[in-house]
Amino acid sequence: MSEGTMQRRVQRDQHDRQVKRLSRVLVGAAAVPVMLVAAGCSSDSGSDEGKSASEKSASASASATASPSPTVREAAYGKLPEPCDVLTKKTLKDLVPKAKSGKEGSSSDTATRAGCSWDSLDDNGVKGSQFRWLNVSLLRFESDVTRGAGDDLAHEYYEKQIKDAQNTDGAKSVQGDLFAGAGDEASIVQYVLKKKEGTFKQQTAVARVENVVVTVDYNGAGLAGDESPDAKGMVTDAKRAAKEAVAAVSAANGASASASASTTTGTSTGTSDDDSDDDSSSSSKSKSSSKKS
Repeated sequence: MSEGTMQRRVQRDQHDRQVKRLSRVLVGAAAVPVMLVAAGCSSDSGSDEGKSASEKSASASASATASPSPTVREAAYGKLPEPCDVLTKKTLKDLVPKAKSGKEGSSSDTATRAGCSWDSLDDNGVKGSQFRWLNVSLLRFESDVTRGAGDDLAHEYYEKQIKDAQNTDGAKSVQGDLFAGAGDEASIVQYVLKKKEGTFKQQTAVARVENVVVTVDYNGAGLAGDESPDAKGMVTDAKRAAKEAVAAVSAANGASASASASTTTGTSTGTSDDDSDDDSSSSSKSKSSSKKS
């Protein structure tokens, strides 16, 4: 091999090595931006980890402020009166004259549910007898976040009581009216029930004052041949009892009696009653049959 040929081969080998080194440099330089981009993405995804405890607490407080806890207005009345003391002695003497004492209903929580009943039998021997039965029930509703305010729950129950009275099995000649002077809303339902003992005149007065519902059931019958009591007089008597019971509920919770005698609105199956009946004379009408000689 000539000296010229050997020199050209050496030059080609040197050239090839230079090309290979340049290629490796270019490949490495191209990989650097990709690594930087990947590193940048990785640091962004963990940005929360760098927050201090106070920053995390502030973030949690902001979330809590954006989603406040639900609330409901507090119920106005927190207790019930003694159920057998809600009516005056005079009212009891007029409505159930032969009743010796009231019978208190059983309840596991008398601050929420209570009731009392009285029965009277005025026996006139061969001329027959007059029967009366009176019951007062009280139900108080607490406010509940999931169910609603106490007075709203009481209103729902008030309407249910009226509908239940209107749909009593065997009830005949069903009538209903609103009446004033017994809390926030009050209604009375009257009907006739015929039983083997006689014909019973039934009056159910339902009243709501704040978050408490008062239900008065008053019925009477002329037995063993005596005449049936006067229905109009019994209606007025039932209203009278409801008004006294509502006033007792308000008084037990520190409210004045006048506060329980607000204008009444509610459910009715008839025309509104202006409540013009004379309470003082109603009992003589409902018991007129028992005084005949």
